[in-house]
Amino acid sequence: MLYWDYAATSPLYEEVIDTIAEVMKLHYGNPSSIHRLGVQAEKLLHSSKEVIAGSLGVLPSQIICTSGGTESNNLAIKGVAYSYRNRGKHLITTQIEHPSVKEVFLQLEREGFRVTYVPVNHKGCVELEALKAAICDDTILVSVMFVNNEVGTIQPIQEIGHWLANYPKVLFHVDAVQGIAKLPFHPKEWGVDLCSASAHKFGGPKGVGFLYRREGVQLTPQLVGGGQEYGLRSGTENVPLIVGMAKALRLSMEHLQVKMEQKYRVRHLLVEGISKIPELTLTGSDLAEEMAPHIIHFAFAGMKAEVVVHALEQRHIYISTKSACASDESDPSSVMLALGCSREQAVSGLRVSFSEEHQEKEAEQFLAALREVVKELAPLLKQTSERRGKRR
Repeated sequence: MLYWDYAATSPLYEEVIDTIAEVMKLHYGNPSSIHRLGVQAEKLLHSSKEVIAGSLGVLPSQIICTSGGTESNNLAIKGVAYSYRNRGKHLITTQIEHPSVKEVFLQLEREGFRVTYVPVNHKGCVELEALKAAICDDTILVSVMFVNNEVGTIQPIQEIGHWLANYPKVLFHVDAVQGIAKLPFHPKEWGVDLCSASAHKFGGPKGVGFLYRREGVQLTPQLVGGGQEYGLRSGTENVPLIVGMAKALRLSMEHLQVKMEQKYRVRHLLVEGISKIPELTLTGSDLAEEMAPHIIHFAFAGMKAEVVVHALEQRHIYISTKSACASDESDPSSVMLALGCSREQAVSGLRVSFSEEHQEKEAEQFLAALREVVKELAPLLKQTSERRGKRR
Protein backbone atom coordinates (compact mmCIF):
# COMPACT_ATOMS: atom_id res chain seq x y z
CA MET A 1 0.00 0.00 0.00
CA LEU A 2 1.18 3.51 -0.82
CA TYR A 3 -0.58 6.21 1.19
CA TRP A 4 -0.23 9.62 -0.48
CA ASP A 5 -2.99 11.55 1.31
CA TYR A 6 -1.21 13.13 4.28
CA ALA A 7 -2.90 16.50 3.70
CA ALA A 8 -6.21 14.78 4.52
CA THR A 9 -4.83 13.06 7.60
CA SER A 10 -1.60 11.51 8.75
CA PRO A 11 -0.96 8.21 10.54
CA LEU A 12 -0.21 8.56 14.23
CA TYR A 13 3.34 8.23 15.49
CA GLU A 14 3.71 4.94 17.38
CA GLU A 15 5.05 6.87 20.37
CA VAL A 16 1.94 9.05 20.34
CA ILE A 17 -0.36 6.02 20.39
CA ASP A 18 1.55 4.63 23.40
CA THR A 19 1.44 7.97 25.20
CA ILE A 20 -2.30 8.42 24.68
CA ALA A 21 -2.98 4.90 25.94
CA GLU A 22 -0.85 5.46 29.02
CA VAL A 23 -2.58 8.74 29.89
CA MET A 24 -5.99 7.14 29.40
CA LYS A 25 -5.06 4.31 31.77
CA LEU A 26 -3.23 6.22 34.48
CA HIS A 27 -4.30 9.86 34.37
CA TYR A 28 -8.06 9.82 33.97
CA GLY A 29 -8.76 12.60 36.47
CA ASN A 30 -10.69 15.70 35.46
CA PRO A 31 -8.20 18.59 35.27
CA SER A 32 -10.78 20.83 36.96
CA SER A 33 -10.97 18.56 40.03
CA ILE A 34 -9.07 19.75 43.12
CA HIS A 35 -7.96 16.31 44.34
CA ARG A 36 -4.66 14.63 43.47
CA LEU A 37 -5.89 12.92 40.28
CA GLY A 38 -7.29 16.20 39.02
CA VAL A 39 -4.08 18.06 39.84
CA GLN A 40 -2.05 15.43 37.96
CA ALA A 41 -4.25 15.83 34.90
CA GLU A 42 -3.98 19.61 35.14
CA LYS A 43 -0.19 19.37 35.25
CA LEU A 44 -0.20 17.23 32.11
CA LEU A 45 -2.42 19.78 30.42
CA HIS A 46 -0.09 22.64 31.33
CA SER A 47 3.08 20.76 30.34
CA SER A 48 1.47 19.95 26.97
CA LYS A 49 0.78 23.63 26.40
CA GLU A 50 4.39 24.40 27.27
CA VAL A 51 5.54 21.98 24.56
CA ILE A 52 3.14 23.43 21.98
CA ALA A 53 4.02 27.01 22.88
CA GLY A 54 7.74 26.22 22.80
CA SER A 55 7.40 24.86 19.27
CA LEU A 56 5.91 28.19 18.12
CA GLY A 57 7.97 30.54 20.27
CA VAL A 58 4.95 31.81 22.24
CA LEU A 59 3.63 31.54 25.80
CA PRO A 60 1.65 28.54 27.17
CA SER A 61 -1.10 30.94 28.28
CA GLN A 62 -1.60 31.84 24.60
CA ILE A 63 -2.59 28.29 23.63
CA ILE A 64 -6.30 27.38 23.67
CA CYS A 65 -7.05 23.69 23.18
CA THR A 66 -9.94 22.87 20.84
CA SER A 67 -11.41 19.90 18.98
CA GLY A 68 -9.43 20.69 15.82
CA GLY A 69 -8.90 23.12 12.96
CA THR A 70 -12.59 23.74 12.28
CA GLU A 71 -13.35 24.78 15.84
CA SER A 72 -10.18 26.87 16.05
CA ASN A 73 -11.11 28.74 12.87
CA ASN A 74 -14.68 29.30 14.07
CA LEU A 75 -13.53 30.53 17.47
CA ALA A 76 -10.97 32.89 15.97
CA ILE A 77 -13.13 34.43 13.25
CA LYS A 78 -16.48 34.59 15.01
CA GLY A 79 -14.77 35.42 18.29
CA VAL A 80 -13.18 38.52 16.76
CA ALA A 81 -16.25 39.50 14.72
CA TYR A 82 -18.57 39.44 17.73
CA SER A 83 -16.07 41.04 20.14
CA TYR A 84 -15.13 43.95 17.89
CA ARG A 85 -18.36 44.56 15.94
CA ASN A 86 -18.76 47.96 17.61
CA ARG A 87 -15.42 48.95 16.08
CA GLY A 88 -16.37 47.81 12.58
CA LYS A 89 -18.13 45.10 10.59
CA HIS A 90 -15.76 44.66 7.64
CA LEU A 91 -13.80 41.42 7.30
CA ILE A 92 -11.21 40.37 4.72
CA THR A 93 -10.28 36.88 3.55
CA THR A 94 -9.26 35.19 0.28
CA GLN A 95 -11.07 33.26 -2.42
CA ILE A 96 -9.19 30.02 -1.67
CA GLU A 97 -9.78 29.41 2.03
CA HIS A 98 -10.67 26.03 3.54
CA PRO A 99 -14.43 25.41 4.00
CA SER A 100 -14.04 25.83 7.78
CA VAL A 101 -13.04 29.43 7.10
CA LYS A 102 -15.09 30.20 4.00
CA GLU A 103 -18.36 28.97 5.51
CA VAL A 104 -17.79 31.03 8.65
CA PHE A 105 -17.49 34.20 6.58
CA LEU A 106 -20.60 33.32 4.59
CA GLN A 107 -22.47 32.87 7.86
CA LEU A 108 -21.22 36.23 9.15
CA GLU A 109 -22.35 37.89 5.90
CA ARG A 110 -25.86 36.61 6.59
CA GLU A 111 -25.59 38.25 10.02
CA GLY A 112 -24.84 41.65 8.57
CA PHE A 113 -21.04 41.70 8.33
CA ARG A 114 -19.40 42.83 5.11
CA VAL A 115 -16.74 40.50 3.69
CA THR A 116 -14.15 41.16 0.98
CA TYR A 117 -12.85 38.00 -0.75
CA VAL A 118 -9.43 38.94 -2.12
CA PRO A 119 -8.44 37.21 -5.40
CA VAL A 120 -5.34 35.10 -5.99
CA ASN A 121 -3.05 34.89 -9.01
CA HIS A 122 -2.70 31.88 -11.31
CA LYS A 123 -0.22 30.33 -8.87
CA GLY A 124 -2.72 30.46 -6.03
CA CYS A 125 -0.99 33.26 -4.15
CA VAL A 126 -3.05 36.10 -2.68
CA GLU A 127 -2.92 39.39 -4.57
CA LEU A 128 -1.23 41.62 -1.99
CA GLU A 129 -2.17 44.90 -3.64
CA ALA A 130 -5.83 43.87 -3.70
CA LEU A 131 -5.63 42.92 -0.03
CA LYS A 132 -4.03 46.24 0.87
CA ALA A 133 -6.62 48.14 -1.16
CA ALA A 134 -9.44 46.36 0.68
CA ILE A 135 -8.49 47.76 4.10
CA CYS A 136 -10.81 50.53 5.29
CA ASP A 137 -11.75 52.28 8.52
CA ASP A 138 -14.40 49.62 9.18
CA THR A 139 -12.00 46.62 8.88
CA ILE A 140 -11.48 44.55 12.03
CA LEU A 141 -10.05 41.25 10.73
CA VAL A 142 -7.88 39.81 7.96
CA SER A 143 -7.82 36.01 7.64
CA VAL A 144 -5.36 34.32 5.24
CA MET A 145 -4.29 30.67 5.27
CA PHE A 146 -0.59 29.77 5.57
CA VAL A 147 -0.55 26.91 3.04
CA ASN A 148 -3.43 26.22 0.68
CA ASN A 149 -4.75 22.78 1.57
CA GLU A 150 -5.60 21.87 -2.01
CA VAL A 151 -2.89 23.26 -4.27
CA GLY A 152 -0.11 23.75 -1.72
CA THR A 153 0.77 27.40 -2.42
CA ILE A 154 2.54 29.17 0.45
CA GLN A 155 0.96 32.53 1.26
CA PRO A 156 3.12 35.57 2.20
CA ILE A 157 2.05 35.54 5.84
CA GLN A 158 5.15 37.29 7.14
CA GLU A 159 4.80 40.14 4.66
CA ILE A 160 1.08 40.53 5.39
CA GLY A 161 1.64 40.48 9.15
CA HIS A 162 4.37 43.09 9.03
CA TRP A 163 2.28 45.33 6.77
CA LEU A 164 -0.77 45.01 9.04
CA ALA A 165 1.36 46.38 11.88
CA ASN A 166 0.45 49.74 10.34
CA TYR A 167 -3.17 49.01 11.26
CA PRO A 168 -3.19 48.19 15.00
CA LYS A 169 -7.00 47.96 15.06
CA VAL A 170 -7.03 45.20 12.40
CA LEU A 171 -6.42 41.69 13.73
CA PHE A 172 -4.67 39.01 11.67
CA HIS A 173 -5.83 35.36 11.72
CA VAL A 174 -3.96 32.56 9.97
CA ASP A 175 -5.34 29.09 9.26
CA ALA A 176 -2.01 27.28 9.71
CA VAL A 177 -3.43 23.74 9.64
CA GLN A 178 -1.47 22.68 6.55
CA GLY A 179 1.68 24.63 7.41
CA ILE A 180 2.53 24.00 11.04
CA ALA A 181 5.21 21.29 11.41
CA LYS A 182 5.74 21.36 7.63
CA LEU A 183 7.43 24.76 7.35
CA PRO A 184 8.98 27.21 9.82
CA PHE A 185 6.23 29.30 11.38
CA HIS A 186 6.76 32.16 13.85
CA PRO A 187 3.44 33.81 14.72
CA LYS A 188 4.86 36.27 17.24
CA GLU A 189 7.67 37.47 14.95
CA TRP A 190 5.38 37.63 11.92
CA GLY A 191 2.67 39.73 13.53
CA VAL A 192 0.03 37.00 13.65
CA ASP A 193 -2.67 37.58 16.28
CA LEU A 194 -4.45 34.23 15.95
CA CYS A 195 -3.54 30.95 14.27
CA SER A 196 -5.29 27.59 14.03
CA ALA A 197 -3.82 24.09 14.04
CA SER A 198 -5.06 20.50 13.97
CA ALA A 199 -3.16 17.57 15.49
CA HIS A 200 -4.04 14.92 12.93
CA LYS A 201 -2.17 16.82 10.22
CA PHE A 202 1.18 16.25 11.95
CA GLY A 203 1.02 12.70 13.30
CA GLY A 204 -1.33 13.36 16.21
CA PRO A 205 -4.87 12.16 16.98
CA LYS A 206 -8.06 13.37 15.32
CA GLY A 207 -10.49 15.47 17.32
CA VAL A 208 -7.97 17.81 18.93
CA GLY A 209 -6.27 21.03 17.90
CA PHE A 210 -5.35 24.41 19.24
CA LEU A 211 -5.71 28.13 18.67
CA TYR A 212 -2.86 30.53 19.37
CA ARG A 213 -4.18 33.87 20.64
CA ARG A 214 -1.90 36.83 21.16
CA GLU A 215 -2.29 38.41 24.59
CA GLY A 216 -4.81 41.25 24.58
CA VAL A 217 -6.95 39.85 21.76
CA GLN A 218 -10.56 39.55 22.86
CA LEU A 219 -12.69 36.63 21.69
CA THR A 220 -16.37 35.91 22.22
CA PRO A 221 -16.52 32.22 23.21
CA GLN A 222 -18.52 29.89 20.98
CA LEU A 223 -18.91 27.23 23.68
CA VAL A 224 -19.93 28.41 27.14
CA GLY A 225 -20.26 26.45 30.33
CA GLY A 226 -17.67 25.65 32.97
CA GLY A 227 -15.18 28.28 31.86
CA GLN A 228 -12.29 26.02 30.87
CA GLU A 229 -9.50 27.30 28.58
CA TYR A 230 -9.53 30.80 30.08
CA GLY A 231 -13.31 30.97 29.64
CA LEU A 232 -12.95 30.80 25.85
CA ARG A 233 -13.68 27.12 25.25
CA SER A 234 -15.78 25.49 27.97
CA GLY A 235 -15.88 21.73 28.31
CA THR A 236 -13.71 19.19 30.10
CA GLU A 237 -10.35 19.08 28.32
CA ASN A 238 -9.48 15.84 26.53
CA VAL A 239 -6.18 15.39 28.34
CA PRO A 240 -5.00 12.18 26.60
CA LEU A 241 -5.46 13.68 23.14
CA ILE A 242 -3.94 17.01 24.13
CA VAL A 243 -0.87 15.22 25.49
CA GLY A 244 -0.74 13.18 22.28
CA MET A 245 -0.98 16.37 20.21
CA ALA A 246 1.90 17.96 22.08
CA LYS A 247 4.08 14.90 21.63
CA ALA A 248 3.24 14.66 17.91
CA LEU A 249 4.11 18.33 17.41
CA ARG A 250 7.42 17.92 19.23
CA LEU A 251 8.32 14.87 17.13
CA SER A 252 7.28 16.63 13.91
CA MET A 253 9.33 19.72 14.69
CA GLU A 254 12.52 17.75 15.40
CA HIS A 255 15.02 18.12 12.55
CA LEU A 256 12.42 20.11 10.60
CA GLN A 257 14.93 21.34 8.02
CA VAL A 258 16.10 17.80 7.25
CA LYS A 259 12.51 16.63 6.87
CA MET A 260 11.70 19.54 4.57
CA GLU A 261 14.69 18.75 2.37
CA GLN A 262 13.61 15.11 2.03
CA LYS A 263 10.07 16.09 1.09
CA TYR A 264 11.32 18.60 -1.45
CA ARG A 265 13.49 15.88 -3.03
CA VAL A 266 10.47 13.61 -3.41
CA ARG A 267 8.38 16.54 -4.59
CA HIS A 268 10.90 17.40 -7.31
CA LEU A 269 10.91 13.82 -8.56
CA LEU A 270 7.11 13.68 -8.64
CA VAL A 271 6.74 17.08 -10.33
CA GLU A 272 9.29 16.07 -12.95
CA GLY A 273 7.49 12.76 -13.59
CA ILE A 274 3.97 14.24 -13.72
CA SER A 275 5.08 17.01 -16.09
CA LYS A 276 6.21 14.35 -18.59
CA ILE A 277 2.70 12.88 -18.83
CA PRO A 278 1.05 14.93 -21.63
CA GLU A 279 -2.49 14.45 -20.37
CA LEU A 280 -1.69 15.99 -16.97
CA THR A 281 -1.24 19.64 -16.02
CA LEU A 282 0.47 20.75 -12.81
CA THR A 283 -1.25 23.39 -10.71
CA GLY A 284 0.44 26.20 -8.80
CA SER A 285 3.92 27.64 -9.13
CA ASP A 286 6.90 26.26 -11.04
CA LEU A 287 9.14 27.50 -8.22
CA ALA A 288 9.48 24.96 -5.40
CA GLU A 289 10.08 27.67 -2.78
CA GLU A 290 6.60 29.07 -3.45
CA MET A 291 4.98 25.70 -2.77
CA ALA A 292 4.69 23.58 0.37
CA PRO A 293 7.07 20.59 0.39
CA HIS A 294 4.36 17.99 1.01
CA ILE A 295 1.60 18.81 -1.53
CA ILE A 296 1.44 18.41 -5.31
CA HIS A 297 -1.67 19.18 -7.32
CA PHE A 298 -2.43 18.44 -10.95
CA ALA A 299 -5.38 18.09 -13.32
CA PHE A 300 -6.38 15.42 -15.84
CA ALA A 301 -8.63 17.70 -17.89
CA GLY A 302 -11.89 16.10 -19.00
CA MET A 303 -11.56 13.15 -16.62
CA LYS A 304 -13.50 13.21 -13.35
CA ALA A 305 -11.03 13.21 -10.49
CA GLU A 306 -12.76 10.42 -8.57
CA VAL A 307 -12.28 8.04 -11.53
CA VAL A 308 -8.52 8.45 -11.25
CA VAL A 309 -8.63 8.16 -7.46
CA HIS A 310 -10.46 4.83 -7.65
CA ALA A 311 -8.25 3.53 -10.47
CA LEU A 312 -5.19 4.16 -8.28
CA GLU A 313 -6.99 2.70 -5.27
CA GLN A 314 -7.33 -0.59 -7.17
CA ARG A 315 -3.53 -0.58 -7.24
CA HIS A 316 -3.47 0.09 -3.47
CA ILE A 317 -2.38 3.70 -3.94
CA TYR A 318 -4.32 6.39 -2.09
CA ILE A 319 -4.51 10.04 -3.15
CA SER A 320 -7.40 12.52 -3.04
CA THR A 321 -9.28 15.14 -4.98
CA LYS A 322 -9.78 18.57 -3.40
CA SER A 323 -10.04 19.19 0.34
CA ALA A 324 -10.95 16.03 2.23
CA CYS A 325 -13.77 18.06 3.80
CA ALA A 326 -15.31 18.51 0.36
CA SER A 327 -13.89 15.60 -1.68
CA ASP A 328 -17.23 13.80 -1.87
CA GLU A 329 -18.76 16.74 -3.75
CA SER A 330 -18.91 16.64 -7.53
CA ASP A 331 -18.87 20.42 -7.93
CA PRO A 332 -15.79 21.97 -9.53
CA SER A 333 -13.03 23.06 -7.18
CA SER A 334 -13.57 26.67 -6.10
CA VAL A 335 -9.83 26.94 -5.49
CA MET A 336 -8.99 25.94 -9.07
CA LEU A 337 -11.62 28.30 -10.45
CA ALA A 338 -10.08 31.10 -8.39
CA LEU A 339 -6.72 30.29 -10.01
CA GLY A 340 -8.28 30.83 -13.42
CA CYS A 341 -8.57 27.16 -14.37
CA SER A 342 -11.39 26.07 -16.68
CA ARG A 343 -14.41 24.26 -15.29
CA GLU A 344 -13.19 21.12 -17.08
CA GLN A 345 -9.91 21.32 -15.19
CA ALA A 346 -11.65 22.23 -11.94
CA VAL A 347 -13.54 18.93 -11.80
CA SER A 348 -10.41 16.91 -12.57
CA GLY A 349 -8.00 18.16 -9.90
CA LEU A 350 -5.95 15.59 -7.98
CA ARG A 351 -3.85 16.06 -4.87
CA VAL A 352 -0.83 14.03 -3.79
CA SER A 353 0.50 14.66 -0.28
CA PHE A 354 3.19 12.88 1.71
CA SER A 355 5.65 12.94 4.60
CA GLU A 356 9.40 12.74 5.10
CA GLU A 357 9.01 8.96 5.42
CA HIS A 358 8.32 8.73 1.68
CA GLN A 359 11.37 7.80 -0.35
CA GLU A 360 12.35 8.28 -3.97
CA LYS A 361 11.68 4.60 -4.68
CA GLU A 362 8.05 4.99 -3.61
CA ALA A 363 7.74 8.07 -5.79
CA GLU A 364 8.88 6.03 -8.78
CA GLN A 365 6.29 3.35 -7.92
CA PHE A 366 3.58 5.98 -7.79
CA LEU A 367 4.60 7.52 -11.10
CA ALA A 368 4.64 4.11 -12.79
CA ALA A 369 1.11 3.41 -11.56
CA LEU A 370 -0.06 6.89 -12.57
CA ARG A 371 1.28 6.40 -16.10
CA GLU A 372 -0.63 3.10 -16.32
CA VAL A 373 -3.87 4.69 -15.15
CA VAL A 374 -3.59 7.60 -17.58
CA LYS A 375 -2.84 5.18 -20.42
CA GLU A 376 -5.97 3.19 -19.55
CA LEU A 377 -8.26 6.20 -19.15
CA ALA A 378 -7.06 8.44 -21.99
CA PRO A 379 -8.84 6.38 -24.72
CA LEU A 380 -12.11 6.64 -22.76
CA LEU A 381 -11.69 10.38 -22.64
CA LYS A 382 -11.13 10.48 -26.39
CA GLN A 383 -14.25 8.38 -27.05
CA THR A 384 -16.36 10.68 -24.85
CA SER A 385 -15.03 13.71 -26.69
CA GLU A 386 -15.83 12.16 -30.07
CA ARG A 387 -19.40 11.33 -29.01
CA ARG A 388 -19.92 14.91 -27.84
CA GLY A 389 -18.61 16.16 -31.19
CA LYS A 390 -21.09 14.00 -33.14
CA ARG A 391 -24.01 15.25 -31.01
CA ARG A 392 -23.10 18.83 -31.88
